[in-house]
Amino acid sequence: MEKNYDLAIIGGGPAGLASSIKAWKLGVKSIVLLEESNLLGGVLPQCIHPGFGLHYFREDLTGPEFAAKLLDRLKDTGVNVLVGSYAEHLEVKSSGEKEIFGYKYGEAFKIKCKAVIYAAGCRERSRFEVNILGDRPVGVYTAGEAQTLMDMYGILPGSEIVVVGSGDVGLIMARRFALEGADVKAVVEIMPYPGGLTRNIVQCLEDFHIPLYLSCMVTEINGSRRVEGVKIVRVDEKFNPIHGSENSLKCDTVILAVGLKPRVELRDKAGALIDEATGGPIVNDWLETTIPGVFAAGNVLVINDLVDYAAEQGERAAESAAKFMHDGLAAFKFKRVILGRNVRLVVPHLISCVQDVTFYGRVGKPEENVQVRFDEIGQAFKLPIARPSEMFRFKISADDLLKLHDEKMVVNVVKV
Repeated sequence: MEKNYDLAIIGGGPAGLASSIKAWKLGVKSIVLLEESNLLGGVLPQCIHPGFGLHYFREDLTGPEFAAKLLDRLKDTGVNVLVGSYAEHLEVKSSGEKEIFGYKYGEAFKIKCKAVIYAAGCRERSRFEVNILGDRPVGVYTAGEAQTLMDMYGILPGSEIVVVGSGDVGLIMARRFALEGADVKAVVEIMPYPGGLTRNIVQCLEDFHIPLYLSCMVTEINGSRRVEGVKIVRVDEKFNPIHGSENSLKCDTVILAVGLKPRVELRDKAGALIDEATGGPIVNDWLETTIPGVFAAGNVLVINDLVDYAAEQGERAAESAAKFMHDGLAAFKFKRVILGRNVRLVVPHLISCVQDVTFYGRVGKPEENVQVRFDEIGQAFKLPIARPSEMFRFKISADDLLKLHDEKMVVNVVKV
């Protein structure tokens, strides 16, 4: 099968859905949306807890409700949706035309298009990526797998639970297990501070009296057929195990919430440059990657705290793709964004200074009473508390960015 479109969007999660709807509203009438699963919405259908949509829809929604609102808007468009379609290879011709090769239910397809929005989301890290050794018994799940089993299929994976990692998904699953009557033994976090939002620490752990072990790591999973327990050890400031601090904890299920990684394989093979800090592609303020006409949005760009941010980025990518197809973006000259004091990551990485820009970033370590400073343009934003687990997001106007006369802009987090 071979078809031609103006715009191809890879990924049917919140970023992909938002970009499809926005592109259609902007007048792009030849759009295809590729989704590898048989269900649109990405991770949203399995997230039955509230807390979605406060920014994007201005109301508190569950994940399925957020997805339903986007799908209702999608129905009013003429976007061609292809579920069960896996995009395997992206090739950019010398003419600038993009070709996407993939499979739909075993049948090969090729899609030619002028622009691509890549919104394929992220994946969960496995036990082997965080060096958890030991046996390989039944009862070890990633947080997303457990969430799918419980919230979509009504299956309780275990009754005595240890959660490894204190990211938001892990915290939410700890609460979910507690609500179902399971005994959540502990949430184990290698860092000296929790990895999730403050509201989730309070609502998911403190409200349910679930212990949080900070500066600890699970080094081993034990069990012959089923998980029987884990070995936990304290770590020092360099994350080295402290001899003599080992402790065993009995459980029948281990939930891994040890981080997310953007799914960049398709663009990486196509030649897009990847930022080691975010794990996603290097982009300019149009959310265009280093491949002209290929844009990124959502968790494939940077791991976001909120689904609202992913949808927001999807709309931004759609606006940029429409402009690229109409006027092109080659005429713009870009200046670099440099990471300064206590800044672990910032997106976008390059700015044209001709439009308002929303910056997303994270600090390297927790601090109180700080400012995020863009010194070259005289802008500063106060943060009472800055945590690596909580993304900062600031919008700077084009008028302020025009004050940037250097070839770079340094972002610093400083005490006030």
